Amino acid sequence: MKAMVLKRIAKVDEEPLELEDLDTPTPSGKEILIKISACGVCHTELDEIEGRKMPKLPVILGHEVIGRVEKLGDKAKRFRIGERVGVAWIYSACGSCKFCKSGRENLCYDFKATGCDADGGYAEYMIINEDFAYPIPDVFSDLEAAPLMCAGAIGYRALRLTGMKDGDTIGLYGFGASAHIVIQVVKYLYPNSKVFVFTKRRNDEPSRLAKELGADWVGVTGDSSPEKLDCAIDTTPVGIPVKEALRNLERGGKLIINAIRKETKIPEIEYAEYLWNEKEIKSVANITRRDVEEFLEIASQIPIKPEVKKFSLEEANKALIMLKYGKYRGAGVLKID
Repeated sequence: MKAMVLKRIAKVDEEPLELEDLDTPTPSGKEILIKISACGVCHTELDEIEGRKMPKLPVILGHEVIGRVEKLGDKAKRFRIGERVGVAWIYSACGSCKFCKSGRENLCYDFKATGCDADGGYAEYMIINEDFAYPIPDVFSDLEAAPLMCAGAIGYRALRLTGMKDGDTIGLYGFGASAHIVIQVVKYLYPNSKVFVFTKRRNDEPSRLAKELGADWVGVTGDSSPEKLDCAIDTTPVGIPVKEALRNLERGGKLIINAIRKETKIPEIEYAEYLWNEKEIKSVANITRRDVEEFLEIASQIPIKPEVKKFSLEEANKALIMLKYGKYRGAGVLKID
């Protein structure tokens, strides 16, 4: 099989992924072999390549995987040959620790991440335990479904953690793959709420997309929101939006940081001005299978329409560089023929 393989930590600009011919993996036990048709390009891959989140090396990146079941392990019974499935960031968890038993498998000490601790979807094939694959609703094409597996599902988890209610005002800091899906969920679940979006540059492509998707106001990080935010989600790779979101939060408001790593430090904050009055900060760590399953159901009801920029498998380095520098809007997806 063909795969784009990461063998060393490097700057994304160095185009470190190498196209290789590898043996197609063989499923055993409860594993299934997936013939991959599409794999989303996620900002977490930038963190892996550049060493902020250390992967196993060598590794096949990619955790927004869509494909069809090609072969079954001898104990796999959940899916049929040819059935379309998806794979998300959660590759496996132990199932027996206090976190797994309480529905918090995302915090399991033995959590393994797809495309990080195990080979993922920048390839023609991959294997995974059938319990960590998901049937994909027919309403989505392969390209549309790919970003739902992480950008969408982790965005949904972040939204749930805000505790948002209909009528609340939410701020979205950053408007990439995840936020452009989250705004569609907010508009569906909370029709009487306002969405304020903060982007990097005025009138850039993300700003225009936010307006097209119904944002009630669009500004840049550093602006004061038209009114205080009841909650906010930060999906940016840098530290300053954390301070800015806290400044714009209403008393008792909650900020969710939806980022696996930050490229720059969160600035020092003065407690009374930024955090007092029962403001909260919470991070999102990984994802659970329940998050993915619930989100796919809601996404199909809306239905979510991701904005997709298509690349070939061989263009993975190009896609990652364009992601790093914000050269496209919405979600990048590798189309794997």
